[in-house]
Amino acid sequence: MNILITVCVLLLLAYLFDLTSSFTKIPSVILLLVSGWLVKQACYVFNITVPDLNPLLPVIGTVGLILIVLEGSLELDVDKTKFPMIKKSIVVAFLPMIILAALLGFFFQYIGGYTLKDSIAYAIPFCVISSAIAIPTVKTLHSRVREFVVFETSLSDILGVLLFNFVALNAVINTDSMIEFFVEISIITVLSFITTICLSLLLTKVDHHIKYSPIIIIIILFYGVSKIYHLPGLIFIMIFGLLLGNIKRISKLKFFRKINYKAIEVEVNKLHELSVEAAFLVRALFFLLFGFLMHTRDVLNTDTIWYAVGIITAILLIRLVQLLIYKIPLIPILFIAPRGLITILLFVALVPAPAGSIVGTSLVIQVIVLSALVMMVGLMFTPKELEAKNEEMK
Repeated sequence: MNILITVCVLLLLAYLFDLTSSFTKIPSVILLLVSGWLVKQACYVFNITVPDLNPLLPVIGTVGLILIVLEGSLELDVDKTKFPMIKKSIVVAFLPMIILAALLGFFFQYIGGYTLKDSIAYAIPFCVISSAIAIPTVKTLHSRVREFVVFETSLSDILGVLLFNFVALNAVINTDSMIEFFVEISIITVLSFITTICLSLLLTKVDHHIKYSPIIIIIILFYGVSKIYHLPGLIFIMIFGLLLGNIKRISKLKFFRKINYKAIEVEVNKLHELSVEAAFLVRALFFLLFGFLMHTRDVLNTDTIWYAVGIITAILLIRLVQLLIYKIPLIPILFIAPRGLITILLFVALVPAPAGSIVGTSLVIQVIVLSALVMMVGLMFTPKELEAKNEEMK
């Protein structure tokens, strides 16, 4: 019963952090991590025995990632006027990822003595922007900033997972592996369209009072099955959300004209509300658990802190050049590049680095915390008039 009370209190605190983040400019993820860490210290003080919770982290994280990408893609309103912004967000999400992965890959190879393939695999988790942190943080900013961040971070998650799977799961990277990779993307894209049509019809045909939970369960199931066959499941979630969220425009296409989009729109709004609520709960649980599992020695590890600072500096410099080239407003977008949930999930999926290596839990935690602090400082120094000017971003 004490555990139940503690979890409920922590989740209510998470809700309070979410409510006040727009005023304090402090990302709720930092407060959640600190809260989880404080609970662990309380367990030490009062000699409370807690079972091993490490196996829960990747499970909760995966569900959270699915719900966050679904939530973000459902609220994106796509039309021709936004194509320039979408193109920019794709480039800004992917190009810095490739550059940073190459730089860190060569650096890890140089200092760690790994193969270049393994070094790049270790580097990729540090190259992915966390939509789990970025999307909730920008919810109070101008709609143009929100849309850009949702597109960029969701694409960063998807492209990062694709790149990671391609590098980590292929023993040899050659022409055959590249062809197989693009075949997998084609398969998941086709399956996404078919599944979206079926689930759309299910939303309107089912009269039972419970209809949204099975939809979300099916989405998670589809993602889980796709992982078994090494298919990029996040592409399915992104396509599913975008198609349902823009069903009115899609219904004008010849193939979709028989779809009753008005009925689907009502159901999609309710599905979106449920996904928002569920994403909040799962995201809060994940970062509370991660904070609980953190060790103080990892956060304060002096052997890796300067490497973490170097990675954050490289992230900001590459991002600065990219934003200047594409004439995207620097404030606050320059600072909204946190690492978080997806970084942890990808790192957990890797074979542990040799003992004594700098590529470990300490470096991951420090990069996550520092990137969140940089985002916090950037948001604190973002004047409201500059946020208004971001409306001109195309």
